[in-house]
Amino acid sequence: MVFDREEKKFVLAKQVLRSGTSIGANAEEAVASRSRKEFIAKFGIVYSEAKETKYWLRLLKETELIDEKMFLSLLDDCEEIIKIVFKIIESSK
Repeated sequence: MVFDREEKKFVLAKQVLRSGTSIGANAEEAVASRSRKEFIAKFGIVYSEAKETKYWLRLLKETELIDEKMFLSLLDDCEEIIKIVFKIIESSK
């Protein structure tokens, strides 16, 4: 199966949207946790989704489907989220 440029962009953008919105959804679930263990586990999912989002962003850039400026802005935001979530997990242990 061969995708044209717009199909590739759509597929990858859909993946970024899916993993990116999962970050917020799982963070909301974590806030509603009934225990510290559950809270940490949910934020572990948040961390994984943020790392996955970073992967999809890199793929968008490497395939030249987004420009350098947009990539760097989104990557910076994603890396900040990863750092914050890591600190939340570490401080909750």
